[in-house]
Order: sequence, then C-alpha cells, then structure tokens
Amino acid sequence: MATPSSPFSLLGDLFNRIGERLQPPAWAIHEIQHRVVLFLNHVLQQEPEAQQRLLRQQGRVVRFQWRFVTMELVATPAGLLDLAPEGSTPELTLTVTDDSPFDIARATLRGDKPSVQIVGDVQLAAEVNWLVDHVRWDVEDDLARVIGDVPAHTLGNGVRRVVGALRQFVGDRTARAGGAAGHAE
Repeated sequence: MATPSSPFSLLGDLFNRIGERLQPPAWAIHEIQHRVVLFLNHVLQQEPEAQQRLLRQQGRVVRFQWRFVTMELVATPAGLLDLAPEGSTPELTLTVTDDSPFDIARATLRGDKPSVQIVGDVQLAAEVNWLVDHVRWDVEDDLARVIGDVPAHTLGNGVRRVVGALRQFVGDRTARAGGAAGHAE
C-alpha cells in the first residue's frame, strides 16, 4: 500500500524536476555568485575578527555544493572573499546533504545547521565553522541607514516576534511528531 506524500515532499519533488531541467545560463550564475560575494564581504566587514581569521587563510579555496549549485570561494589578502579562479583546486569541499529546501528551512527555523559532508582540510573547515557560528548580518543596522533608527528597530522587533513564533510552531510540531513516534513503538 502506498503511503500518502506530504505537500512538502510533493513541492520538493517539483523543485527537483524544475532544478534539473531549468539551468540558468552561465552568465546569470556568474552574476549571482558575484552578488553573493559582495553580500558576504559586506557582512564580513562588520566583523574584524572574521577578517583576521580569513586573512590567515589567504589564497585557500573552499567549494560549497548543494544539489546542482556549486560555488568556489578564495580568501583574499584583505581578509575578505572572492570567487576562486577557474580551474582552482579546492582544499575543502562542503556539500549540503539535505536535498529538500524545505528540510533546510525547517532546520534553520529550529536553529540547527543543515547536514554537511566535509571533505578536505580540517583546520580550514574549523575556520569556516567559526565564521558560520559567529558572523551575523546586522539587518537592523543596515535598514536604519535607509529608514532611520526607530522604524528599523520597530521592524526588527516585529520580524523577531514572527521568527520566534515560527520556531515555536516548528518546535511544537517536531515534539508532537517525536512523541507520536515514541508511542507507536
């Protein structure tokens, strides 16, 4: 007897099929990657310790992979990031093993990191892990530059309440699912 699929698994399957068939042109991928690097460097510039750590990793290449998306970054002499030159050999490859974007979003809402397969230099992996754990984008500060301190703070508080409610919702559903599985044994 076939088990019914959840709407999330159906959406995940649709995402897989679309992603496999609709590959953006190389120029679009390259442009998106440049925008990601600009954003990452903006965030890194707000954290001097992160820049010092990257400075020590200067010239080292890290490849990030998730499904059909790959990006190779290199640490620069300025303690920032850049796209690695074509044909570079990565010293570290980080592959997100969760296929479903919904599983990744659910884990993120719970405050967990997605599952990652790590291949390569352990010390470089530890530095990347430190960056992931300690560097945060101060959205409220950037927004305050555009709309002012008070509206940015008010908007930030509203977003934090929504995220908190979503985390509680996801946590409650996970706890109920775990409890139901425990009773089924």
